[in-house]
Amino acid sequence: MSGRAGGKAKPLKAPKKKAAELDEEDLAFKAKQKEEQAKLKEMQQKASAKGPLVGGGIKKSGKK
Repeated sequence: MSGRAGGKAKPLKAPKKKAAELDEEDLAFKAKQKEEQAKLKEMQQKASAKGPLVGGGIKKSGKK
């Protein structure tokens, strides 16, 4: 047992990823996703402005 034979070994470095080459389909898909994300965010803001839908207080069962 000489050197670093014992103990935890260093993890190997992963090779760097190349910049993905995007074709027109990928660009269109990304644009569509960005648009949907913007719509979703807008709808969330509208929903939060109105407040909760249920305001009935404590729900009681039919038993007495």
